[in-house]
Amino acid sequence: MATRWGLCGAGKISHDFSVAMKTLPPGDHQIAVVASRSLERAQEFAKKHGIPKAYGSYEELAIDPDIDIVYIGVLHTQHWKVGLLFLKAGKNVLCEKPFAMNSRQVQDLVAEAKRSNVFLMEAIWSRCFPVHAEVRRLLAEEAVGEVKLVKAYFGSPQLHIPRSVEKELGGGALLDIGVYCLQFVLMVFRGERPLSIQASGVLLDSGVDESVVVALKFSRNRMAFCAFSISAHLPNDAVICGTEGSIKVLGPMHCPTTLVVNDKETEYPLPEPCLPMNFTNSTGLRYEAQEVRQCLLKGLKESPLMPLAESVLLTEIMDEIRKQVGVVFSQDNQ
Repeated sequence: MATRWGLCGAGKISHDFSVAMKTLPPGDHQIAVVASRSLERAQEFAKKHGIPKAYGSYEELAIDPDIDIVYIGVLHTQHWKVGLLFLKAGKNVLCEKPFAMNSRQVQDLVAEAKRSNVFLMEAIWSRCFPVHAEVRRLLAEEAVGEVKLVKAYFGSPQLHIPRSVEKELGGGALLDIGVYCLQFVLMVFRGERPLSIQASGVLLDSGVDESVVVALKFSRNRMAFCAFSISAHLPNDAVICGTEGSIKVLGPMHCPTTLVVNDKETEYPLPEPCLPMNFTNSTGLRYEAQEVRQCLLKGLKESPLMPLAESVLLTEIMDEIRKQVGVVFSQDNQ
């Protein structure tokens, strides 16, 4: 049986997700329905992507008995409210990153998933890429000795995009792209909580972070350094430095196709999309869809590639960074 997907949101990421799905066998995956707050928009999206059903509300999707999992691709300011709607309705959920606005909201989502006994995963698609799978394999066999330092950079000029700069839309570098650098560090250090976090950043007039640098210290004298910005181009790569060599994930590190291990380069090409995409390497969204299907077939309630405890830790780290840099969202006071 194909995994039947319901899309929540008919925006840019849902478009890319739908196109990525077309690179997978139709016997495995089927987008059964798309829901938007505008029925007209949902119908237009459904027609473009060949989706049989369209709804003009999220509530209709929540009560549809003929779907196996909901993909939430709306603005992250809405993730908590919309996520709870589907979880309470007994739906399995794959929710776009960042999971929610702060760790309290993320803990609410995790608690509701456990209460409803459903699958829940934060869509950190990077974790599902073949490059990241190979990185985990290399680390497990200590291919570069003991890891001492991890560096991750992500910078992309986005000051012209409202959702990147406006506080009420959950703007700022940290929640949008910094999350990718931090999740990479946590993947390398296997979800270990850092001993200390030191962050420094500059804010836009809107009160969101424009650029941030973070130093994290872990047990056994291991360190990590991250820099991210929505105003400047950065190398967008990630480097793992060990006592016996290095592993470099070439940019774009959040959706990579090239890995360099001690100067030996390997390519992991992506399939070509059938329609133009909004974001870089978006056919790679296929990998997280495959991961979700495997989890559902095994009856799992979370993905071992991005466990819920790690999503909570990731958000707690981001809360601390925001506190140090001085970014406060309205959701923090609710």
